[in-house]
Amino acid sequence: MKQLLALIKRNCKLFFKDKGMFLASLISPAVLLVLYITFLANVYKNTLLDFVPKDTSNLIINGIVGGELSSALLAVSCVTVAFCSNLLMVQDKVNGTRNDLTISPIKESTLAFGYYISTVIVTLIVCYVSMIICFIYIACIGWFITFSDILLIMLDIFLLVLFGTALSSIINLFLKTQGQISAVGTIVSAGYGFLCGAYMPISSFNPTLRKILSFLPGTYGTSLIKNHMMQSAINEVNDLSWPSERIEALKDALDCNIYFFDQKVSIIMMYYYLIASIVVLLAIYIVLNFYQINRKNKSN
Repeated sequence: MKQLLALIKRNCKLFFKDKGMFLASLISPAVLLVLYITFLANVYKNTLLDFVPKDTSNLIINGIVGGELSSALLAVSCVTVAFCSNLLMVQDKVNGTRNDLTISPIKESTLAFGYYISTVIVTLIVCYVSMIICFIYIACIGWFITFSDILLIMLDIFLLVLFGTALSSIINLFLKTQGQISAVGTIVSAGYGFLCGAYMPISSFNPTLRKILSFLPGTYGTSLIKNHMMQSAINEVNDLSWPSERIEALKDALDCNIYFFDQKVSIIMMYYYLIASIVVLLAIYIVLNFYQINRKNKSN
């Protein structure tokens, strides 16, 4: 246990010691939020105006748009920041530090868990700071989020960070060069936001693609954050005595409702699926680590 705690402390220190990476991780969400507001806010708002009653106040509309923008940012950050934070695992392999660590009386399994837990800690810090930035933005334009919503959003972020860290840990096991690190980082940053429905609602995709994306855990993680970011504002629209069918159509358009082969997935089932995915990915990560350890022992 002491070795594991020492490794976690060492990995976290190295991340925070790299001021460029640390500041970039903190500033990036703020920059992304500005870009989202600049390029996506009007698109989201115009789409929303097609659904809500004409007498809906701008405060409610802005609250929903702010929630949609913020949930997109947080959903992407939970995974992309995890990949960036977990690069230390690859860098240690590239510069030979991992070999030095394994020469010392530290088990490979302890080393693997040290990377995972330290990445979770660092990513959570960055993502919760991003959450605060998003809350400040929403408070300025239209705040409807309740205290229970905040707690659920924090839970959603925690689970998505566990998912993103497990996924990045598996992929990073196979990376051995700086070039591979850069390539994977670019692909994840550019592609994940579209695959999880953060940049564009999945409801806007064709039916075949929607069915494919309904298998991905990130889809449900993003929907959970969207639900808890926007539900209270959507309830304000509901209080205007709007037909329930139109409310459901609005939630469909915002990806608050996700369908698995035309069957609506409940919030609790989204949690079950996301948690099950984390467990499966962690199991794969553990098996792969044991496989590498056995192969290394046989070669020696």
